[in-house]
Amino acid sequence: MKRIAIDMDEVMADFTTKHLTLYNRDFGEALTKEDLLGTRLWTLRPDLAKKLFEYVYDPTFFQDLDVMEGSQEVIKELSEHYEIFIATAAMEVPTSFAAKYKWLKEHFPFLSDMNFVFCGNKSIINADYLIDDNVKNFKDFSGQGILFTSEHNINETGYVRVNNWHEVRDYFLDKRNGEK
Repeated sequence: MKRIAIDMDEVMADFTTKHLTLYNRDFGEALTKEDLLGTRLWTLRPDLAKKLFEYVYDPTFFQDLDVMEGSQEVIKELSEHYEIFIATAAMEVPTSFAAKYKWLKEHFPFLSDMNFVFCGNKSIINADYLIDDNVKNFKDFSGQGILFTSEHNINETGYVRVNNWHEVRDYFLDKRNGEK
């Protein structure tokens, strides 16, 4: 059975909406995801980067992120044909471990927690595919990187790209049909 590794933030969990909501509340702005096309909030507001990272380092930040539309259904369907691993670069935010684990168990109870990988450098992941929003994670990955569209990566080219979970389903159904 082929393996798919799936990133969590901005692929399964809507990190940006919560980050923007907290920022807009605290700084009296009304930024939208469209304002972040091709960039990240901390790059757009570098003078506030320290405060923006404080939100993320709060141990509860990741526990109530919204689920990306379609992710639960498609991942459940894919798990019938592929071995699924969740590969999150939690070492970048060590305070996130407990919240991310709880979030995964709540929203993806059909996945085995033995397939949750909390790591830093994703090149250690032994999978055929990696679905991720951050191209840096494809650099030393030995399988096929699949870029999941997010505001910050809209200008990235040279990668297989999926824009939503329906496209993920179609990509892997086409793969399965081609392998038969």
